Amino acid sequence: MSIIAEIRQIASRAKEAAATLGHASPQNKNLFLQRLSELITVHEPEIMQANRLDIQAAMAAGMDAPALDRLTLNSGILAEMRAACGHVADLPDPVGATETQWQRPNGLLVGKMRIPIGVIAMIYESRPNVTIDAAMLCIKAGNAIILRGGSEAINSNIALMKLLRLALEHAGLPADCAQLVENRSHEAVMALCGMDEYIDVIIPRGGEGLIRAVCEAARMPVLRHFKGVCHAYIDASADLHKALAIIENSKCQRPGVCNALECLLVHRDVAPRFLPLLAQKLDPHNVEFRACPGSFPMLGPHAVQMRPEDCGCEFHAKILAVLLVRDMDEAMAHIRRYGSNHTEIICTENYAQAMRFLREVDASMVAVNASSRFNDGGQLGLGAEIGISTSKLHSYGPMGVNELTTTKFVVLGNGQVRD
Repeated sequence: MSIIAEIRQIASRAKEAAATLGHASPQNKNLFLQRLSELITVHEPEIMQANRLDIQAAMAAGMDAPALDRLTLNSGILAEMRAACGHVADLPDPVGATETQWQRPNGLLVGKMRIPIGVIAMIYESRPNVTIDAAMLCIKAGNAIILRGGSEAINSNIALMKLLRLALEHAGLPADCAQLVENRSHEAVMALCGMDEYIDVIIPRGGEGLIRAVCEAARMPVLRHFKGVCHAYIDASADLHKALAIIENSKCQRPGVCNALECLLVHRDVAPRFLPLLAQKLDPHNVEFRACPGSFPMLGPHAVQMRPEDCGCEFHAKILAVLLVRDMDEAMAHIRRYGSNHTEIICTENYAQAMRFLREVDASMVAVNASSRFNDGGQLGLGAEIGISTSKLHSYGPMGVNELTTTKFVVLGNGQVRD
């Protein structure tokens, strides 16, 4: 069988399964989630063994530390998967909900009803936990999902897909609501991108190269974000001790993920007090500062001179660009030029400054006095996320259950005809 024929078969089965899933009861979908949580517990040894095979192969191939971190499963991550199953099950089922309704002068009652998107294809690298997160969200929202993970996570993904299909069958739902493309070739990805007859939306999640390749090849809508170049602005009125904890968490908790902080903008009036404290705070983490000329003398031995390419760079490492700014206007101008519409934060005790930053800064999450690491579906109360969209259409920010539905107009009449 050719690769195109193989992918076409998977996609056509998904479309058929989606027709059944689209009108499945909330009880059946929640039964799937309950059973999936139980299966993750029962089969934890097999999942961990499969993941160890992937890690061993990745280490032998010379995979770097941030990528290994994204690839690794452990008991804590499996516990988070189980918790996400419960959280998503507790969410209201969006399918069939009429969110708004109004009456026209002619008596027509017009509303907008939430419906599934249909078939979603997900192309992603590393992060085998995405296999579970994406599937549970799509199925809760009534969508069939086709998953094509990276070759580096193939053993983990096969083990997790087995549990997904078992849980679907247990709940009386078609097993083909969740399918894994095991073909590791680039041609399989390109074949998925051409299946607009069956696939309604495609979501790439991984490096910028993968996402741009999918965007160029896809014949269906793509929900995407290219980079996570996240900034923090330390305002003149900031509580500096609060800001220190926020910057430490934003940069150091998991420096290889898309919502990690990459650039710090500091009001020049507070820099002499704040930056030495920051250097001391981050010294145990061995963070390297790429410092502008003004900030360089204040950041101690871990500082190096900033290069032009450090602005707008997603380091994926314990590296932080640091620049002094005259005021918030200069900080926002820098964000407009170098930001990636992902996450931007401000540390300030000035209410007017905070509200202006929230209104004027364009990103999928803008926060006041909170870590950039909160731009995550689970942290924002969505249960989990299939990804973070910076493309604004059809969603902006973390995509949970509601974001994996669309709306249609529904009209109730009593014999009206148009004049």
